[in-house]
Amino acid sequence: MAIDPAAFRTAWPQVVRSLAVTTRSLDHGEEYAAEAFARAAAQPDGTITDLVGWCVQVGRRSWLDAVRHQAVFTRIQPQLARPEVAPVHVPPEPGSELDDRLALLFVACDDAIAPGAQLVLAMRVVCGLTIQQIAGHLGIAEATAAARLTRAKAALARARGEFAVPEGAARDARLPIVLACVAGLFTVGQRFELEPADATQDPARDALTLAEALVAQYPADPEVLGLRAVCRLGLARRPGRVRDGVALPLDEVDRGLWDRRLLVAGLDDASAAVSRTPGRPGRFTLEAAISGVHATARSAEETDWGRLVQLYDGLVEVWASPAVRVARLVVLGRAALVRSGRSDAAVPGLTPQAGAPDSSTPGGVPGLDQVERELEDLVAHGPPYAARDASLALADLALRAGGTEEAAGRYRELLEVVPEGPLQKFCRRYAR
Repeated sequence: MAIDPAAFRTAWPQVVRSLAVTTRSLDHGEEYAAEAFARAAAQPDGTITDLVGWCVQVGRRSWLDAVRHQAVFTRIQPQLARPEVAPVHVPPEPGSELDDRLALLFVACDDAIAPGAQLVLAMRVVCGLTIQQIAGHLGIAEATAAARLTRAKAALARARGEFAVPEGAARDARLPIVLACVAGLFTVGQRFELEPADATQDPARDALTLAEALVAQYPADPEVLGLRAVCRLGLARRPGRVRDGVALPLDEVDRGLWDRRLLVAGLDDASAAVSRTPGRPGRFTLEAAISGVHATARSAEETDWGRLVQLYDGLVEVWASPAVRVARLVVLGRAALVRSGRSDAAVPGLTPQAGAPDSSTPGGVPGLDQVERELEDLVAHGPPYAARDASLALADLALRAGGTEEAAGRYRELLEVVPEGPLQKFCRRYAR
């Protein structure tokens, strides 16, 4: 039978979770779930009415067969045997108040696993990203990502011995890495899927679903609200990013196509996150505020670039990732162009300085030449995704500053590294 992609994405975490509880192993849960779905796909159409129940039953039987082959079935049969009956509704497992994928995320983010390996395990097993996507997001080699996945599964098995969804303080301690995983899933969706053709294969939408499940568990946590705000506002602003298959710069995006419902909901989340932050804002509260500035601007020219400079300065202090460094430099570059009088955009508190060279820094804002040097350093030494984004930023700054030939050369170089799609077509547009 042909398994509908949407049905698969819904059923997969439920089956993995149930089998992981049965086998007491997340690794085995994933293995036997994959085997069960493969068998389901081979069944005639109409023979399976309950995909989750059928796959759980088949997975359990497959595992019992393996146990028999290991010659220990007799010893554990009283505890583990299941009657051979028709597929039935799967009863909720311990900790079932959690969304199934969210429960698996908390399991995968066990503190017995190294942080980098936690991300790889969660993003692969739970979020469903490929090793290539994970490696690209983390800026590591695919072989490194694969090795981390193997080590993470082995470490989890050694440390816990069996599958268990954490409760209480143990769950709360894993929340920061869970938030990072969901944010990574959203970033992959926004970076590589500017115009998703299939809504069921949209990592960014999946991230929003997980963020909503997290808010249900932590309704007053400002960082959880901030993450949902980032997802909502990012998805709200996605329509209009592509025209005729070509990605558009911020100045050309049709803001009339933005999803107003998601915008309002995202701005409400961002406001709630800020108001509930007792002290220094965290990563996702700041990211929500940044998204809010872009979402409320009526045009690129009316964007409050000065406020964005302040917010990115704060974000770099709490989360200085290469991606954040590039984004901050992009904003600083726009502010530097305004200060030098080479842009029509208004930046409150950053008025053009007559005759001021690019290296001057009135108001604490670096000059364009300093911004370009830092971007060049990221191109040379940053991870691949940051190097690509820094190259795009340099090409954009050159174009805005009037260096048409320099910009064209940079866009031609980008054609060699940007994958086929709307962004590559954008680069080709300016690689004259």
